[in-house]
Amino acid sequence: MKVLVVGANGQIGKQVVEKIQKEGKHTAKAVVRKEEQLSYFQDLGAETALVDLEGSIEDIASAAKGSDAIVFAAGSGGHTGADKTILIDLDGAIKTVEAAKQAGVNRFVMVSAIGVHRRENWSSEIQHYSAAKHYADVWLENSGLDYTILRPGGLTNDEGNGKIVAGIDLDRGYIPREDVANTIVAALDEKSVIQKSFDLVSGESDIKEALKKL
Repeated sequence: MKVLVVGANGQIGKQVVEKIQKEGKHTAKAVVRKEEQLSYFQDLGAETALVDLEGSIEDIASAAKGSDAIVFAAGSGGHTGADKTILIDLDGAIKTVEAAKQAGVNRFVMVSAIGVHRRENWSSEIQHYSAAKHYADVWLENSGLDYTILRPGGLTNDEGNGKIVAGIDLDRGYIPREDVANTIVAALDEKSVIQKSFDLVSGESDIKEALKKL
């Protein structure tokens, strides 16, 4: 399976590419925004594509052509304003969904954020972020694609241990970015998570077993 990783230079996306390439079961194609970011992924043996999510759907579809699955792990980052959040986390995600359909890629894994499916859980300080994630998720859910939406809790840079809780309406909790990446890679091969959206935090269950129970 060739997996297009959108947002490959981000902290989660980079680990997804690394894990796919190391595991060797699938191959990754890393989508990045800057030319200087390409060489890192080329050194891993991954294919690469230079795409700006503020560009056209056709640009994304061109990069996606020939892929079997798409992982959307892109985000505007915590240091940008609401305008970039709307353009990347919402519009960029929606354009990638539309590009997947254009390119004939049916499997789509989205990295969202815990609680955004419930408006009452939206933080008043980052309502624009929660709204962007929520409506991108809804668009994917209504796209007709074989989607999986992961809504991780607070992200840490701790080393992952492969133990999670996956479910609906979990307490916020925290999870290492590495275990989010581990869960994404596992989800690519797990049929039980197709057409599913779920919260994700650290826990006591092995990732593959937790996903099978969804």
